[in-house]
Amino acid sequence: MAAGQLQPPAGRFEPAAVYVLDRARIEVALEARHRYKYVQPQVQPGPGGVGWQVLSPNCSRSVDPLGGIIEIAWLQPVAGQWHLHAHDHRRRAWVFKLRAATLADALARLVDDPLKEFWQ
Repeated sequence: MAAGQLQPPAGRFEPAAVYVLDRARIEVALEARHRYKYVQPQVQPGPGGVGWQVLSPNCSRSVDPLGGIIEIAWLQPVAGQWHLHAHDHRRRAWVFKLRAATLADALARLVDDPLKEFWQ
């Protein structure tokens, strides 16, 4: 490489570094969501520390009458793919919604939420 050009880092990326980049990608994607744009969602490690969980204030109070923080979605990496789950608040359980080839594909469904499965 010529002087002044960027070189790729030596060695391999650590999984933890990739994991943190995934969180940043999720946070950026959530800014483009179509529903509840006025609330600030949080991205935290998912159940059992696997993947990422999206939490948000329930301003509509449809789930929490006090408007507290509720679970919205769980993005779970599985064998090179991403599983997207919605939270069933009545059963207090995660419900599988989508198997996606990439995180971007899973985020597109979450951000658009055409069936109102996530942002209630």
